[in-house]
Amino acid sequence: MTIGIGDKLPDLTLKVVTADGPVDKSTADVFGGKKVVLFGVPGAFTGVCSGNHLPGYLDNLDAIKAKGVDEVICLAVNDASVMKAWATHTGSLGKLGFIADGSDVFTKAVGLEIDLNAFGMGIRSKRYSAIVEDGVVKSLNIEDTPGTAVASGAAKILEQL
Repeated sequence: MTIGIGDKLPDLTLKVVTADGPVDKSTADVFGGKKVVLFGVPGAFTGVCSGNHLPGYLDNLDAIKAKGVDEVICLAVNDASVMKAWATHTGSLGKLGFIADGSDVFTKAVGLEIDLNAFGMGIRSKRYSAIVEDGVVKSLNIEDTPGTAVASGAAKILEQL
């Protein structure tokens, strides 16, 4: 079942990417007591993710934070090394937060997985965005197809904030 508005994020251990390597943090540590914009992408270094989705959040980071957001976090079903390389490559490391959901644990727990085996990618995250306040989902925007980043893009989040 897909998580919905008003639902609390599940209590899990997340791999948070830092400049010094991955750090295990609980969902409560990452989202507790904060207003966070979380956006999920099918994969690091993929076309729409690298060309549109992530850059939209990076370009609008100041405007999003000006609306009272403490952190903007990107999540993908990739390992921590790939996520760190992508964050570094895009100039996002230290600006956006990154969660490496390499084993698809968080993504499956919130019901946002998508089967992309037909494209050789396996099970990945749907493309989505959410506003999460103190661990509770306040808005959730899920793309109909993984090849677009409109409903889940930074412009939509700015409207909702």
